[in-house]
Amino acid sequence: MNPNVAASLAKWHAMVASRDLAALAGIIHPDATFRSPMAFKPYQSSQAVVLLLSTVITVFEDFAYHRELATGDGLSVVLEFSARVGEKKLKGIDLIQFDADGLITDFEVMIRPFNGLQALGAEMGARLGHLLPAYKA
Repeated sequence: MNPNVAASLAKWHAMVASRDLAALAGIIHPDATFRSPMAFKPYQSSQAVVLLLSTVITVFEDFAYHRELATGDGLSVVLEFSARVGEKKLKGIDLIQFDADGLITDFEVMIRPFNGLQALGAEMGARLGHLLPAYKA
């Protein structure tokens, strides 16, 4: 894995473990993209990525990463996770692309089952629905 990516990934894991994403902007590229499992069009900008990830960490309960896979070029990872939103359990993956400096350029989330995704979407919409249209690509 690219050493810069490894360093940023270690910071990401530490932030998630502490549930404190205050330093997140430091590992996000200014032109980063967030691809939500609830929206067809991605959200653009580091501000959007920070807003979405900082909110979802407060929505998820019992969040845990289970597996980590990296691409051969060392610039992308897949992180498998599980979490709960209210009574709905879910599984998902974070597909994260980095640049050579270790900054996140693209963060895509996939979640199953559908009822877990619906619960997450409803909660995120209630918290951020009025803010998100400004970040659509």
